[in-house]
Amino acid sequence: MSAVGDDIPLSEGGQLLYDRVLAPSLHPLWVLCWGGTNTLASVLLKIDAAFPPEDAHRLMSRIRVYAISDLDDSGAWIRNNFPDIFYIASVHGWNQHGMATWTGISGDRYYGFDQGGPDFSKMEQRWIHDNIQIGPLGRVYPTYSIMPEGETPTFLYLVQNGLGSPDFPGYGSWGGRYTKTDVSPNGLNGNHYGDALDRVKGLDGRLYTSNHATIWRWRDAFQDDFAARIKWTIEPDFAKANHPPVISVNGDLGLHPLRLEAEAGATIILDASGTYDLDPHDKLSFKWWHYREPTATSWPVEAEVAELVIQPLDDAQKKVRVMLPPPKKCAVDLAIHQPVAKGQLLHLILEVTDSGTPPLTTYRRILIQATNKDLKGGPKPADAVVDGKNA
Repeated sequence: MSAVGDDIPLSEGGQLLYDRVLAPSLHPLWVLCWGGTNTLASVLLKIDAAFPPEDAHRLMSRIRVYAISDLDDSGAWIRNNFPDIFYIASVHGWNQHGMATWTGISGDRYYGFDQGGPDFSKMEQRWIHDNIQIGPLGRVYPTYSIMPEGETPTFLYLVQNGLGSPDFPGYGSWGGRYTKTDVSPNGLNGNHYGDALDRVKGLDGRLYTSNHATIWRWRDAFQDDFAARIKWTIEPDFAKANHPPVISVNGDLGLHPLRLEAEAGATIILDASGTYDLDPHDKLSFKWWHYREPTATSWPVEAEVAELVIQPLDDAQKKVRVMLPPPKKCAVDLAIHQPVAKGQLLHLILEVTDSGTPPLTTYRRILIQATNKDLKGGPKPADAVVDGKNA
């Protein structure tokens, strides 16, 4: 904070950021912070001083921050003085970076977490040498001494591949998963998102529960994506490079989440047979799975989020039948055991991977809003909303 003050002029970088915040736009302005955040703090201080409160708030509402921990003392100052700013950052003891979510990208050996779970093979020096350090751009990629790509989760968070939704850190993506640190309307109710946990089966077959797992679980896919992008820089012939699949679910193309509403206990059909690949000779594999952690509000995910029942309807698994849990499992207020008209938002993930070199994966998130039509006439006791026509 010694570099931040009303009497301290903005740096060249600070002036550039200030100008971008003021530039008319309908889109969010993402600020990815790999070092300290005092440049951002200086810009916020200047905006706060230069504009009336309502105009300053409007300008700052465009800002989205993903910071690689707090690397100076300005991060905490920003979150305390401007709590409305959308701000993703792991929070832990000073300099205890092994506790941070972002280290899940490659830090398991250096920091010693989740040993036996992550597959480190595509972070090995040999793999990087053979797949990344090639061509005119790849040859200037540095050989790491501690851990590679430490700050890259901020970039991966914004990669549009159908998995993540940048405005919803709790959904999870290649950049990790984060949830609000204060959700109470009676508290600070700030817009800071801190570490969240995923439960992931590791390379050794054991189940790992950690914030690091929200990133290392995707390592195989994002490293293959990196290798493919390097090959794009050295292969002038489009047909000789690999490209990711394009997913269609129920005729809906795109990378945005597909939003559906379904009655608790009901069955829905999802059809991805319209999915295709830009490379005509690639074969596609389909994997559907229930991502339960984004629905959960606490650590015991299994107790809070019942599993979707997923039944393939063809050998290739392009088409599936999905059964929602009954109302007493997914359309009830767990704190008071009373049924609700609008229940859990359930996250179903479709992964489609091609057979190219390297293999590339595209995702599609299907958001299923569970409802309880029996409550249209008003609340009923929880034990009255059981099987019947909702099951």
